[in-house]
Amino acid sequence: MATKIDIGISDKDRQAIADGLSKLLADTYTLYLTTHNFHWNVTGPMFNTLHTMFMGQYTELWNAVDPIAERIRALGHYAPGSYEQFSKLTSLPDVPATPPKAMEMIKVLVKGHETVARTARTTFVLAGDADDQPTADLLTQRLDIHEKTAWMLRSLLEE
Repeated sequence: MATKIDIGISDKDRQAIADGLSKLLADTYTLYLTTHNFHWNVTGPMFNTLHTMFMGQYTELWNAVDPIAERIRALGHYAPGSYEQFSKLTSLPDVPATPPKAMEMIKVLVKGHETVARTARTTFVLAGDADDQPTADLLTQRLDIHEKTAWMLRSLLEE
C-alpha cells in the first residue's frame, strides 16, 4: 500500500499539475530531440553560428527534463518516459524526416519554444490555484528560458 501524500495539495490538484507537467516534459523532450537533430544536420553560410547555438539550446533542454520529471514524482505520480508516451502527450510535431534549410529550422524552433511556453503557462495557472510554489517556481524558470530563446531565434529571421 502506498503511503498517503500530505503536502498541502489535494490529490485532485496534484493529479492535474502532474498531468500538466507530463505534457511539459513531453514538449521539452520533443523540442530537445528536434534541436539536437538540427544541430547535427544544419548546413549553409550560418553553419558555425547555428551549430553552436543549437548545441547550447539542446543542452539546456536536456538539463531541464530531469527537474520536470522529478517534480512529477514529488507530487506522487510517475513521470512519462517513453517515445510512445511522449508522442501522445506532446503539443509539438515530430522533427521533419528530411532536415529543412537553416532558416526553416529557426522557424520550427521559434514555434517550438513558443508552444512549450504556452504549455508551461497553462500548468502555471494550475500550480498557482493549488498554492504549489515549487511547481510555480520551476515553471517561471522554464517560461523565462523559452520566451528568451524564441526571441533570440526570431531575431535571426529579421532583415
